[in-house]
Amino acid sequence: MLLERETELAHVSAALRAAAEGTSSSVLLSGPLGIGRSALLRRLPVLCAGEDVRVLRANAAPMEQDFAFGVVRQLFDSLVAGAPEEDRTRWARDAGGITRIFTADTVPDAHGHGDGEDHAHGACQDDGGGAAVVSEAILYGLRPLPTGLGENARLLILVDDLQWADAPSLRWLAHLAKRPHGPRAVLVCALRDGEPRARHPLVREVARAAARVLRPAPLSLDATRAMIRERRGGPGHEEYARACHEVSGGNPLFLMSVLLGTAARGFPPTSDHIGQVRALRPAELRDRLASHLRTQTPAVRDLAAAIAAFGDHAEPALVAQLAGLDEIGFGAARRALDETGLLTGSREPRFTHRVVRDAIESSMTPAERERSHAGAADLLYRSGCPAEQVAAHLMAVTGSDRSWSVPVLRAAADTALRRGAPETAARYLRRALLAHRAQDTDRARLLVDLATAERGFDPEACERHIVQAVPLLTTPRDRAAAALRIPPTLLGTVPPATAALLRAAAAELGAPAALDEPARELAVRLEARLRHHGHENPGELASAAERLRELGEDPPVGSAAERELVAVLLCAGTLTGRLTAAGAARTANRVLEREPASSAGAYTGLPLVVITLFAAESIRDVGSWLSSEQQTRRQNTTGADGVLLFAERALALAMQGRPGQAREYAERAMGLADADWRETAVLVLCAVAFELRDPAFSERILLRAQARRPTGLAVTVTLRILQASVDAQRGHRARALESLLACGRRLEASGWQNSALFPWRPHAIGLHHRLGDSHAALALAEEEHTWAAAWGAPTGLGRALRLKGWLRGGQGVPLLREAVGVLRGSSHSLELARTLVLLGRRLGGVPEAESALREAGAIAAGHGAPWLVEQAEHGLGTPAPPRTAVLTRSERRVVSLVGRGLTNQEIAGELGVSSRAVEKHLTNSYRKLGISGRHELADALPA
Repeated sequence: MLLERETELAHVSAALRAAAEGTSSSVLLSGPLGIGRSALLRRLPVLCAGEDVRVLRANAAPMEQDFAFGVVRQLFDSLVAGAPEEDRTRWARDAGGITRIFTADTVPDAHGHGDGEDHAHGACQDDGGGAAVVSEAILYGLRPLPTGLGENARLLILVDDLQWADAPSLRWLAHLAKRPHGPRAVLVCALRDGEPRARHPLVREVARAAARVLRPAPLSLDATRAMIRERRGGPGHEEYARACHEVSGGNPLFLMSVLLGTAARGFPPTSDHIGQVRALRPAELRDRLASHLRTQTPAVRDLAAAIAAFGDHAEPALVAQLAGLDEIGFGAARRALDETGLLTGSREPRFTHRVVRDAIESSMTPAERERSHAGAADLLYRSGCPAEQVAAHLMAVTGSDRSWSVPVLRAAADTALRRGAPETAARYLRRALLAHRAQDTDRARLLVDLATAERGFDPEACERHIVQAVPLLTTPRDRAAAALRIPPTLLGTVPPATAALLRAAAAELGAPAALDEPARELAVRLEARLRHHGHENPGELASAAERLRELGEDPPVGSAAERELVAVLLCAGTLTGRLTAAGAARTANRVLEREPASSAGAYTGLPLVVITLFAAESIRDVGSWLSSEQQTRRQNTTGADGVLLFAERALALAMQGRPGQAREYAERAMGLADADWRETAVLVLCAVAFELRDPAFSERILLRAQARRPTGLAVTVTLRILQASVDAQRGHRARALESLLACGRRLEASGWQNSALFPWRPHAIGLHHRLGDSHAALALAEEEHTWAAAWGAPTGLGRALRLKGWLRGGQGVPLLREAVGVLRGSSHSLELARTLVLLGRRLGGVPEAESALREAGAIAAGHGAPWLVEQAEHGLGTPAPPRTAVLTRSERRVVSLVGRGLTNQEIAGELGVSSRAVEKHLTNSYRKLGISGRHELADALPA
């Protein structure tokens, strides 16, 4: 609190030197709350150490204003308390009248009046009044200074919180301050700015008598750095220091509260905790400010409450109206708050720190707060302010009979939805439902709007509110439109209530052919939803494939409803393998060409078309569409939408053989920790994990996905395949194979044959072979090849050929050559590189082998796959560099624990770090060693 206060201390030192020469003086320390006046007063006695200076202290207090001569008594007692016994006896004898003056009920003035209080002001103006009598008596008592001090002994009289001093003491201080040639004394008084009693005539008289007024300045950024270093035991990051300085405004009290608050919560002074610094609301500072505000006048408290109510929308005219102040009263009250240091000084009244608002609200009753917000809502509404500003105050009012409140809340919800804040919109709409109690169509529309806002983050609540709304709607068209607001679960389990609601709406609406265009759109969309609800039923899937054939080679995709229906039917055909990859991709791309990149389709069946395109390996078109969609929805995406967008983009990049960029988007999807992962997002992230072959990343997906207890065949099977992949990399091959075969049986029972979506067979083939069952491996490989040839996607077919060629040893070279030819037409370059490496190794030292290995190395290097580059170099006979020397100490410790079979979480517990840190060390180790995962560590490191 004493940083950068050298100027103030120097001025007091100069006054003490002048007092030694016989010139007394007074100094006034003033400034806003928390600037450090009291700390300066406590520091001043240190200036006198070793000198012939007697220090007298007094602290005024609001509760002692009626205690006559209370401040003077403190000064006199501090003088007597520090003296030897013989001095106290002599003073009591020589100044025996002082005690009677202190304790008398009335203080006679110089003219014989019985009550000096009645003549206080006049007595203070000329030294012949009662104040002069008291002053002379006290000064007489002060003359016999303590034994041991010389003839030039001086007095340093310190009075803190002058504004709270009692009136008789103020008269004495005024009299003393105007005696430059009296006792060798320096009077230093501290006065807080903005206090109502600072305008008392006697306080102002003491202040005017001061020879110098000192106003400590706010702390600089350098001083803030120094305080951080002192309080936190070391220098903080520069960004942290700047945030502390900005939040506190250089006020020592505010800065100290922030530093103590962050230390108590365990936040180190680093740039990672800038957000906590800005958001911190120290309780001790709040209570201190609340205590200070209680001493202000009613007008100042009313203005502070009005500013707190309006928050960031505190227009001066509206604030004055809410506070009930005219222009003059508003100006005076604002000056008081500004002098106290609670306002920023901008045109609109703003508090210097958010804790000021907390302090004001803590001193108000709930009823007072509600009246304040209700008044603010009325003023904002009459002024034509934006709906969200009005709604923010309506949210703080428990009951409202305003006829305009529901329309305003609905308008605010629309605005919140447009700016990508569905949870805020839902809060506005819930408040509107409280205000609208009637069970009518207006309430039904509110429920539908609420469900629309909730579908992005709370699908269960969305369904519940639609079910409540449908009976209140009066037309079949309205009921059908409401039922369609429930988002489809895509590849998850369909709630029975939703399916029943959609069937009832479709039956009531009737056949599409007999309806007008708007109603026909609703009917087609209902058909799409109902058909998709049977995606786990083999009979329903066969019916969907037949329906797609009925629509012809070029099914209609002109309307959004038709595109949704085609997307659903294409997905059914993709799951069953009843289509070819080329035909499915052509129709799916026609859908994308006509579907705008917006957030509207996220809550329909349209995202299913992306699954079809991924399975058909039509990556280029879907990649550009996803990029455009992401750009369009960037500002309006919710957490769940963000996970799906980033995951889809990651999968497109992974399938194009760009693992580095794919990982970046996958990490962004994983970083949305608070998002509610939908089934599609889980499926896509699992597909990314299959391509990246990173067990640490796979474990993170499994942990996050299983925490939400997934349902539905697609998600549960995909997670089991991913878990089996991780188990195999950990060495649990038999368990992994058993799980994969169980997945295959479940998929076949549901009619799902597409290995591009559920790659259980490629994993099982490798495990069969490693466990010594070559016959079973070949049987599965033939089955995979048959399916891949029928589907026709180049990557799937090339991979099936590579697996067969791998299993057949030297006789598989023709199959590997065929696989290379097929994969040259694929966008998955890394799959081509893997096949070239295998072909080169099988061919041996012939020129064709060298050419294949060099091409594989070039492809792998261009796509950021160092482990594949190293495999190609090994095939060429290039010596590998030492691998273990590049690992850091922390990476070696993590890798050694992996070798003991510990999981990432177990390693984190062993080392006392986070799981994320373990994953980072493993990822770096894999990159440096040129391997893809745990299963290759044994070969990469020496025993």
